[in-house]
Amino acid sequence: MAFTLRDNDMLERYELIDGGSNEVAGSVEYSILQGRISLTHTEIGKAYAGQGLASQLLEQVLDEARERELAVLPFCPFAQRYIQKHPSYADLVPAQLHGKFGLQAKET
Repeated sequence: MAFTLRDNDMLERYELIDGGSNEVAGSVEYSILQGRISLTHTEIGKAYAGQGLASQLLEQVLDEARERELAVLPFCPFAQRYIQKHPSYADLVPAQLHGKFGLQAKET
């Protein structure tokens, strides 16, 4: 199955679309304000659970945020854990907020 990312800005969510059925397999709810994107909730449909799609979705959302030069505020617990496990995305979170979101400070 091939999945694509769609920004459904009317609903303020990124959607992972199943290319075979055109169904929404999962979504990340967000709000954007002053150059920051707050990720508030990640959800994968029951029919798509257990396939690693939440991670795939978060990776694409974070890559999109980087391309759009948006700072990321991962209020969603899954997004926080994902960034903790993938520190290459930690730079998207403002450094002064790393502690709030459970991220380690970079060693110098």
